[in-house]
Amino acid sequence: MPTIELSRKAVEKLMGKRLPDEKLRDRISMLGTDLESVDRERIRVEVFPNRPDMLSEAGFARALSAFIGVKPRLRAYAARQSRYRVLVEPSVQEVRPFTACAVVSGLRFDDERIREVIQLQEKLHTTFCRNRKKAAIGIYPLEHIKWPVRYLAKAPADIRFHPLEAHGEMSAQGILELHPAGKSYGHLLAGKESYPLFVDARDEVLSMPPIINSHRTGRVSQKTRDVFIETSGFDLASQSLLLNIIVTALADLGGKIHVVKVLYPKGYGQRNLSTPDLAVRRMRLSREYANRLLGIALTEKDMAKLLGKMGLGFERGNALIPCYRADVLHPIDLVEDLAIAYGYERFEPALPQVATVGEAAPFTLFQEKVAALLAGLGLLETRSYHLSSRETQLEKMRAAPELVEIERSQNAELSVLRASLLPALMEVLQRNKRHEYPQRLFEMGACFSLDSATETGAAERFLLAYSGAHHKATFTEARQVLDCLGRHLGIQVSVRAADSPSFIPGRSGEIIVNGQALGWIGEVHPAVLSAFSVEQPVSAFELDLQKLFEVKP
Repeated sequence: MPTIELSRKAVEKLMGKRLPDEKLRDRISMLGTDLESVDRERIRVEVFPNRPDMLSEAGFARALSAFIGVKPRLRAYAARQSRYRVLVEPSVQEVRPFTACAVVSGLRFDDERIREVIQLQEKLHTTFCRNRKKAAIGIYPLEHIKWPVRYLAKAPADIRFHPLEAHGEMSAQGILELHPAGKSYGHLLAGKESYPLFVDARDEVLSMPPIINSHRTGRVSQKTRDVFIETSGFDLASQSLLLNIIVTALADLGGKIHVVKVLYPKGYGQRNLSTPDLAVRRMRLSREYANRLLGIALTEKDMAKLLGKMGLGFERGNALIPCYRADVLHPIDLVEDLAIAYGYERFEPALPQVATVGEAAPFTLFQEKVAALLAGLGLLETRSYHLSSRETQLEKMRAAPELVEIERSQNAELSVLRASLLPALMEVLQRNKRHEYPQRLFEMGACFSLDSATETGAAERFLLAYSGAHHKATFTEARQVLDCLGRHLGIQVSVRAADSPSFIPGRSGEIIVNGQALGWIGEVHPAVLSAFSVEQPVSAFELDLQKLFEVKP
């Protein structure tokens, strides 16, 4: 969790109330943060990653003032229309494609206020932005900018500007190799043929995200009154939320928020935007649902009062969520806020009215029995990641299941949830070719498939896979392992002749139990062996262990 150091004077001024040390310690701890220390000058506190809106004096004071009852309400913000424009060029689409921007005017900066803004930017970069990999933030004095601003990408050889805190102009490559920020974050641009830039109408560089601002146009000082703020990255929803956290904090410091039009080119796949979007969200919250989970009897009036202490609103069965809250994704998050506002110390402990004895779940015992049986046959158990790649799951296996994909994955090797265990066993064989044969392996684990009937859109299945690799591996060997397993479990297992693209035609079949097809068995196709660079024949089977458990005597 990030630790922030806040000016106590600034927090109490923004709250509109001064609390004694003991009261302040108690309320901060009960708000859901981990207090480290409080003295006359500073408050040191660890803020949970789900509340990035509290990483500044303004955001922390806003949350605490509502919690202690000074300003217990939903805070709504508005942005004024303006003529500010940011033009996104097609060149940046493959590098860091999206941006959300705003202008905040009427600010007053001194050394302490500049420290507060820098700390907010740094902590957001570390946490919410995942060390600038997910998004990056730029803040610039407005007086140095000639509009419109352009967001584009150029070849590294064509980039040269004076980076922040450097002695003079540097090339893009020089910044990555010599500047401290370039050394820390240069890997985020590694392998890119072009680097993103924000430039103004005079072609003056504002920044090279996600690395560094320009010294000429990106340095906020005590003379600064108005600022231009941009966020850049790969997920527009996250960038918009990030922008809201920053501009609402600056608005609480006396600033006025102005809309910036972000104009995307035709064919880019993104419509033009007016940012920031400060609209309040609505989420249905049932009183019965909340009371059942909390074990108390709240009225809707009680819920409105408690949610107000968490900076939320409540109206006709709907919670009203401010634009800067990143943590409210599901009604259970609102129930958690109700519990915090109600006070965990007020919940009365009660012994349950029933006596129960804990024991392992039947399916867990079944898994243990299966593992013991297969280990007794001399097989080695493996464990692999739930994440895989389309190439491993589809192309290499010559298969065509529908995959559950990770949205905007940054690693092609970990871009989907696995649909099958057999590719994982093939990868284990690929990585262990230097070891002696035979190599006989098994794995049990969760696999995933698309299912619109579930809340998440994905269904989870628990599978078992076996592979045997050596120069005499045959269908018969895999069938012997399968039959032995079924016999010891008391289950009649049969195989129906059928062809699968992953297995050799005529040397494979479907595994049938009680008339249900539970999986496949056979000799792995030479094309699959070649794709995984496995030089020995492989026999294998894979079946649905959950269904096998359901049909066992």
